[in-house]
Amino acid sequence: MVTLGCTRNEVDSEELAGRLASAGWTLVDDVAAADVAVINTCGFIEQAKKDSIDVILEAAEAKETGRTQAVVAVGCMAQRYGTELAAELPEADAVLGFDSYADMSAHLTSILEGERPAAPTPGDRRHLLPLTPVERQAASARLTIPGHGDHVGAGQNGAGERHTPALPEGIAPASGPRVIRQRLEQRPWAPLKVASGCDRRCSFCAIPMFRGAFVSRHPDDVVVEAEWLGMHGARELFLVSENSTSYGKDLGDLGALDALLPRLSAVDGVDWVRVSYLQPAEVRPGLLDAMAGTPGVVPWYDLSFQHSSSAVLRRMRRFGGTEPFLDLIGSIRERSPLAGIRTNVIVGFPGETEADVEELTSFLSQARLDIVGVFGYSDEDGTEAESLDGKVSEAEIADRFAEVSELVEELTAYRAQERIGEDVTVLVEEVDEGEVVGRSAHQGPDVDGATLLTWPTDRARPAVGDFVAAQVVDTEGVDLVAEPR
Repeated sequence: MVTLGCTRNEVDSEELAGRLASAGWTLVDDVAAADVAVINTCGFIEQAKKDSIDVILEAAEAKETGRTQAVVAVGCMAQRYGTELAAELPEADAVLGFDSYADMSAHLTSILEGERPAAPTPGDRRHLLPLTPVERQAASARLTIPGHGDHVGAGQNGAGERHTPALPEGIAPASGPRVIRQRLEQRPWAPLKVASGCDRRCSFCAIPMFRGAFVSRHPDDVVVEAEWLGMHGARELFLVSENSTSYGKDLGDLGALDALLPRLSAVDGVDWVRVSYLQPAEVRPGLLDAMAGTPGVVPWYDLSFQHSSSAVLRRMRRFGGTEPFLDLIGSIRERSPLAGIRTNVIVGFPGETEADVEELTSFLSQARLDIVGVFGYSDEDGTEAESLDGKVSEAEIADRFAEVSELVEELTAYRAQERIGEDVTVLVEEVDEGEVVGRSAHQGPDVDGATLLTWPTDRARPAVGDFVAAQVVDTEGVDLVAEPR
């Protein structure tokens, strides 16, 4: 199984792996040693789609040289393009959508027997659930939503009472929580899905169309999976969704995340809880209080600003602007002065002017953000922005991307230097002969930089998954260099 794209896709792959393991399949590391190669694709932006196709083609080559008999595309790109992808990419023996996940073993078996299951027809999955969020929980039980276990609302029966879902034997230890999941990465952190889908209508984003309307997982189901992850080596839980600030609105409780955080931080084996994908327009003071005041919830804020010009944001169908965003950052730092704050921004959006770019760079200069992802705008199939006027030329987008990226590199390196002298706690992720590398609490996994520990030669090295108290003594770009206490 090969996973492309975001951490939400990683959760989906681990659920698929759990389903397949329970049905007798064996996971192998080398595609040439597999009967079936399952490619969990990403359909977010053009480069991600190209990468997905390249991996499918590479896996298909193994049919000529190795044991592989079939290559199956699943995931976001498969769901988004379905029959179109199947017609244009014959190297894939099947293209399967989200509704196939619950019966994946049967589908793979039929493919090996020479059948070709029907690919999903492209469509807007938001229409599969009621428009009103509070009506969704019962209706969503009819759907397969990746990363939500056996079915959505598995922790409740029709009367709203808790019950234990009937799951296949062997998914998890009989003495522990029953979870449909198999860990694919032996690292000391794990993504944990709290919700799927999105109700926002950002004009540049296609995700809601193929992921569907927003659906929260029941808090009890999230805690059960957290307990299972704690039993399987996850010292840090990375809470993921398309929009974590909406968590609980379809459960009738906008404070559900505030109440969930203490339950997750109390799970045996778990030391850190990290919340991702916060929409600035939906961040409530109560959530900030809960994040800053709950022991174990790390001071890390993943805020999706996308721009700071109010004119551009309105065309994006988003809210906010420079002053509201700076006020939000100030509110966070009042509660947690050493917090790590990251964001993404898009340059070259239709209608963006030089004055808008200047406002964005001014905002970034004032915000003192730890990490900023910069993206050049590109049209996405089926989105409102695709038909907007005022398109910026590709050459100008490239120039603006280079300008903002260069500024961001300087600003984030300077922000890292501001942390020299800080005391940090580091989660160790790699121990090689010459290096001990991990992340401080304000650094998110994979894309937020790392902390290099200058380990004394006369001191026993830590193991992966250990926490080390240290002090920052130097920086390398956004990366920190720290000495253990």
